[in-house]
Amino acid sequence: MVNIELINSDKLKTMLNGLCELVVDAVENGASIGFLSPLSMSQIAPYWLDDVSPMLQSGATQLFVAREGEAVLGCVQLQFVSAANQPHRCEIAKLIVHTKARRRGIGRKLMNDVLNAATAENMKLVMLDTRSGDPSQYLYEGLGFSIAGQIPMYAQDPQGDRLSATTYMYKLL
Repeated sequence: MVNIELINSDKLKTMLNGLCELVVDAVENGASIGFLSPLSMSQIAPYWLDDVSPMLQSGATQLFVAREGEAVLGCVQLQFVSAANQPHRCEIAKLIVHTKARRRGIGRKLMNDVLNAATAENMKLVMLDTRSGDPSQYLYEGLGFSIAGQIPMYAQDPQGDRLSATTYMYKLL
């Protein structure tokens, strides 16, 4: 059975190997999540320890992890905006589901939990971006997200061989 957990920075450290493996699997299988292939476990660890962990400690980010037993199957981040005039807005980042666990509703479950958390935090607007045309775009549309716009040639694909567009999306809560 898949369980979704909201984890803190201490728990992140105990799950570090599983989280690193999750990102490596995603990038090596073509996910556009900010990293280039080839990607090793040791290359991705600083992202979790130096970037995400301090944001968890400060409360700027919440990290939801899908697990089955001890296996990390997916994750998603809820990032709060620090601008003084935007306390009502948050962003969703890095929805990742391990390739061996796809097509089981884990991405939808993670998104539902993160949207419930945003509502509990009194957020009024949730934003995200995704590579245009990726399956995740259709998941987000099915969850009620609207397309705000598209930017061409936004990021390199993980293999670095072409530039892809990104689609910005939002949902009013």
